[in-house]
Amino acid sequence: MASTLLEDNIQVPASSGPAELRHSPVEHLHQAFRDAEVTGARAVSLREIAYVTMIGLRVDPVSPAASALSEVLGAPLPAVCGQTTQGGGHTVLWQGPDEFLVITDDAASPLVDQLTERLGDAPGSVVDLSANRTTLELSGPSARTVLEKSCAVDLHPRAFQPGTAVSTAVGAVPVVLWQTDDAPTYRLLPRSSFADHLGRWLMDGMAEFAPEPLPAHSQSGSDPGWH
Repeated sequence: MASTLLEDNIQVPASSGPAELRHSPVEHLHQAFRDAEVTGARAVSLREIAYVTMIGLRVDPVSPAASALSEVLGAPLPAVCGQTTQGGGHTVLWQGPDEFLVITDDAASPLVDQLTERLGDAPGSVVDLSANRTTLELSGPSARTVLEKSCAVDLHPRAFQPGTAVSTAVGAVPVVLWQTDDAPTYRLLPRSSFADHLGRWLMDGMAEFAPEPLPAHSQSGSDPGWH
């Protein structure tokens, strides 16, 4: 493969671009997450889902502009706190009376362009927030117990079910917390700069369910962030 020689003598493939050179906020913890996984009746696992497209919307939910955005997304905008809607391969999370977060596997730029065009001159905004957060997925029979150690939200199934998403805090970290299935599986969306701390916090919460102590690097591995 052709390469380009940089001034500091680091060789980078000539075809390298942002997608090839980017690093997820907690990729240095991926092995620790795998080591921390617990199996069996008290199973719980943690992983990062990196580079998810996230688009922030601000719009009056009862305006013609909101209807136009819903047509692009193939889903109505959520109407109440905690609600999510789905359609067209997109999930829309309620973030406030006129604020919504679109999560999708689609590329950000084309969708942002479509939404911006349909918003037109109406009051509101469409912003690519993909680099603002990462996604940590906590799953398994013990996942709810791990979260309940440091989250004030009532996560009992009578109050928090698949399809529910709220803004809250886990430990000291502000997150969007979204339950995706009955396993239960939760997706936590922290800001990228807090992801290392949150990942380590969750591993600490998982430790009590492990039959043996976690490997040392799970707790004190290479840490470019704070914890």
